Amino acid sequence: MFQSVSPYTLKENVFQMIDKQWMLVTAGSAGRCNTMTASWGGLGVLWSRPVATCYIRPQRYTKEFLDREEYFTLSFFGEEYRKVLSFCGSKSGRDVDKVKECGLTVKTAECGAPFFEEASLVLVCRKRFVQPMDPANIPADVLESQYAAQDYHTIYIGEILECLVKA
Repeated sequence: MFQSVSPYTLKENVFQMIDKQWMLVTAGSAGRCNTMTASWGGLGVLWSRPVATCYIRPQRYTKEFLDREEYFTLSFFGEEYRKVLSFCGSKSGRDVDKVKECGLTVKTAECGAPFFEEASLVLVCRKRFVQPMDPANIPADVLESQYAAQDYHTIYIGEILECLVKA
């Protein structure tokens, strides 16, 4: 059971949540969605609205869902789901049904965006900005260490419409 709260009341450390605990980025519908583990992102305020940012490489199957859909979710889990998150970050939804393989339960937010019942925190987002990273604006040391394959991320910024916390 989830309780809707203001994102301004979250007490979790955003850096810890995203970088160390990871998150599942999910888009699609209850019947057909895809999810992937991400550890790059952020939370903040843009255009006087609470927002979440995530970064997706072009080869990721989830990107097709994010590009097609208006809404997406970011789901955060307890440490007991580390293996699930590892699996969802290492397998492609083109090859395997990650939701089924991991035993996750798909729920939908009011807007129809899919998320997982097993999550402890879910951010329901409306896509507000999308832009591929321009390699001309990426520092040389980052290009060398992160983009040897020249597979530059696309930036997705979503307005947080709902913040669901496990009750």
